[in-house]
Amino acid sequence: MTAADPVTGVDPVTAAVHVAEAGDQGPLLLCLHGIGSSSAAFAPQLAELGRCARVVAWDAPGYARSPDPDGPLGLDDYADTAAGLIRARGGSAHVLGVSWGGVIALRLAVRHPELVDSLIVADSSPGSGTDPAKAAAMRARVTDLAEVGPRAFAAARAPRLLSEQAPDALVRRVTDTMAHAVRLPGYGHAAESMAAADLRGELSRITAPALVLCGEQDRVTGVDASQVLAGALHKSAYVIVKDAGHLANQEQPARFNAWVLSHLRITARIPD
Repeated sequence: MTAADPVTGVDPVTAAVHVAEAGDQGPLLLCLHGIGSSSAAFAPQLAELGRCARVVAWDAPGYARSPDPDGPLGLDDYADTAAGLIRARGGSAHVLGVSWGGVIALRLAVRHPELVDSLIVADSSPGSGTDPAKAAAMRARVTDLAEVGPRAFAAARAPRLLSEQAPDALVRRVTDTMAHAVRLPGYGHAAESMAAADLRGELSRITAPALVLCGEQDRVTGVDASQVLAGALHKSAYVIVKDAGHLANQEQPARFNAWVLSHLRITARIPD
C-alpha cells in the first residue's frame, strides 16, 4: 500500500476514498460495507442515525466512487485505510461493519485498538479462510465478475442477500447498488482479502465492546458464523434481527437502527 506523504503525513489512498456523511454532532460512527456493496447500502443508517451521531460511510478503495488503488490490498491495508479516515476526523470511532466490512472492522480493532470505541458487526464471520471450500468459492467470484460483468453478476447474487420475503423494490435496489459498486481490480483485491482471512485466533485480543447482529434468514454467512464472533469477543451482545436476510441493515432498517442506537446509548452515552 502507498505510504503516507512524508511532508503532510496523509495517506493518499485514505485521502482519495469517497465517503457519504450525515450528522454534525455526537460520536463518530464509521460504516464499512460488504464485499458487493458501497456507501449507498447505509442510506437508512445515514438518514436515521445521523440525527444523533456523525455517520461516515465509505466506498472502499476500488469501489463505486473511490479510485482504484495502485496495487493489491490485503485485509491490513483496508483496516489501515479505515484507521486513516478515523484519524482524519480526530479522536476515535464506533465502527459498524457489514459482512466483509465486519471482518475489516474486527482487524481494525486488533491493529488500532485506540481508534475503536466499540464495534457493531452485522451478518459477518471470522473470514472465508476458515474453510478451504469457502475460500475457493470467494476467489471464484472474481472470475464470474470478469466473465459476465457487474450488472449480470449483481442480478445473480443480490436476491440471495435478502430473505425470500424481501420486496421486489428492495431486490432491485440491492442489485443496482452492487452493479454500480463492483469492478475489477477492486473486487478482486477484496475477495482475496476475505479468502485469506481467518480471525478466530485474534478475536480474543479485541477489548472494545461489541454488538453482533445477524439476520434471522441470513443465507450467506449465517447465524452460526455470527455466534462464533459473539462467543469469542470479550464484551459482546448478540442479536437476531427478525425477518431479515444477510443485509439486515437494509431489509429491516428500523429494527437494525434501534439496536445500534441502543448500543450507542450505552457505549457513547448519547441521550435518549
